[in-house]
Amino acid sequence: MAKRKTNKGEDYGTIYDNLATLAEEKGIDSEILAEKIKYAIEKSLKSNLKLDDTENSVIVDIDLKNKVFNVCIMKEVIEVIDTLYDPETEIVLEEARKIDPSLQVGDRVRCPIDTHMFKRIAAKNAKDLIRQGFSNAERQHMTDVWGQYANDAVSALVTKIDPAGHATVEINHNELPLPRSEQIPGETLQVGQVVKVYISGVSKEYNESDKKQTLKVSRTDKWLIKRLFELECPEIFDGTVEIKAVSRAPGSRSKIAVISHDPNVDAVGACIGPQKSRINAVTKEIKGEKVDVVLYSEDPEEFIKQALKPAEVTRVVITNPNPDKRACKVVVPDNQLSLAIGNKGQNAWLAAKLTGYKIDIKAESAVDPDDFVIVPLEVKPEEAAAEAAAEAAPAGE
Repeated sequence: MAKRKTNKGEDYGTIYDNLATLAEEKGIDSEILAEKIKYAIEKSLKSNLKLDDTENSVIVDIDLKNKVFNVCIMKEVIEVIDTLYDPETEIVLEEARKIDPSLQVGDRVRCPIDTHMFKRIAAKNAKDLIRQGFSNAERQHMTDVWGQYANDAVSALVTKIDPAGHATVEINHNELPLPRSEQIPGETLQVGQVVKVYISGVSKEYNESDKKQTLKVSRTDKWLIKRLFELECPEIFDGTVEIKAVSRAPGSRSKIAVISHDPNVDAVGACIGPQKSRINAVTKEIKGEKVDVVLYSEDPEEFIKQALKPAEVTRVVITNPNPDKRACKVVVPDNQLSLAIGNKGQNAWLAAKLTGYKIDIKAESAVDPDDFVIVPLEVKPEEAAAEAAAEAAPAGE
């Protein structure tokens, strides 16, 4: 006699074990994973059975540890079957009392459904939703774990490089992509190399519908420069010296503006370090990228002068003080013009990014009086109304 085939779907033990193993591998709490599966099943059943999208129309109990899997639909108890009877949402009193003898017409009762029926009705949709739930749970776990590292620089081990130059790095036993676009131009990473990367794009708030939520690591982000100086310069780390602004052309040059909160501490000197040891450590980490350390000033004209270093500046005039259109004219000696502008305009561009001003540089011999026409400061309508009201108010009010 031929052996009767067994339905492997009846043995849920293996499924539970596999899910528990998956949760452990991904570092996801099994309860979170169970919640994702519950959500997927509930949504799939409501959609396929056209049930009301209420909180209690479908009840799913899942316990991966104790291997419990129950699916129930809440049905309303009715007197007898009539032409409008809906077996998906209603149950006759006689059948209902087999579940609970105390039930009356109009009550709602949990009605277990056969898991094979569920598989036939909604398996495909539920499978897709469960897969999505796994992905969401993994992203949630990632943001929970990495939230503390947001906007910070950490060491990363290069574990893989594909033919296009895109790298995979390992941080805390997690593999993360480091695209070619986020690598310093001109550098060639090697498998086994340890590099500093800046972590950004991590949100502690988890949004289930945010499919674009990712953990981004970069070697081109300008704030990597700030974090590297914090690691090398104790005065920055303890707050004595503050980095007020950073501008960067990755792989070529950066500028940082610093200020000291202690009159006895030289902010620029602290960043450079004895025999340039601190700034050399930073430039070595970013593959020789040059870094200019300049002194920050609350006076915009003085700050712009500092930002254009190493060039010498004769005069700075703020020609447009309006916050959204800030611009200035800068006069330099004729022999300093090329240095002030820099190779392909880089020095001027970095200074503009550092200060927030559009910078127009002129040689002394080319200056025209019309260059220094100043645009009036625009007054916002609400500010003008407030001033008018103050002027119109009687004396003493």
